[in-house]
Amino acid sequence: MSRAPGVLEKAAALLRALSATETGATTTDLASTTAQPRATTHRLLESLAAEGLADRDPTTGRWYLGPETYVLGVAAAARYDLTNEARTSVHRLAKETGESAFFSVRRGDEVVVLLREDGDFPIRSYVLYESARFPLAVVSAGLAILAHLPDRDIDAYFARSDAAAEWGRQHAERLVRERLAATRRTGWSLNPGHVVEGSWGMAAAVFDKAGRPEWALTLTGVEQRFRADRQPLLGRLLLEEAHRLSRLA
Repeated sequence: MSRAPGVLEKAAALLRALSATETGATTTDLASTTAQPRATTHRLLESLAAEGLADRDPTTGRWYLGPETYVLGVAAAARYDLTNEARTSVHRLAKETGESAFFSVRRGDEVVVLLREDGDFPIRSYVLYESARFPLAVVSAGLAILAHLPDRDIDAYFARSDAAAEWGRQHAERLVRERLAATRRTGWSLNPGHVVEGSWGMAAAVFDKAGRPEWALTLTGVEQRFRADRQPLLGRLLLEEAHRLSRLA
């Protein structure tokens, strides 16, 4: 039997929802996103605001992450954050390939985009953006990370997650496992337009000092830019930058 989420879990869900929006969100929006009653959502937001973890615009009434989250993020950065080092890799990938390049971090069963830089190719994909969150089984960054987890962790992930229910049958466990096996063979993952038709992505995992896949570098673009004869080149560039960052982690 699953237990009901506690206050801390509900508050954490609200903070994650706030981190996924750049334009703020209303109380009603947040209640819907986190599947919580509006009254509960409002009460928790007020408590978070009192601690500086949430902030409400008095004019629009929309909620944002509060200033204390920035302070906490800076304090945690020394241990968890490769973002500054990753900027160089993201820039180099965008410049060398002409595609959009990204750096993402694993957060539980999701992957969160931290950095984006567009290359000079005029047609781009806008599936990914900074602060976007996706399940590990859905986008190429998540697949790259999931593929390099121990088998027992992968099994546990599928036991508690059903990406196909929300994202479509192309994300069924059997099909995702096939992509994970392919990722282990090549080192890089491929998402052939499974989130938005015609928008392709490739990614490589970045590992921490303990050898855990905690981040990923991604390239995205239109389908014709990710044809089979170009994939090995893009994969090699991703792996080179991912290896560089793993050495710095």
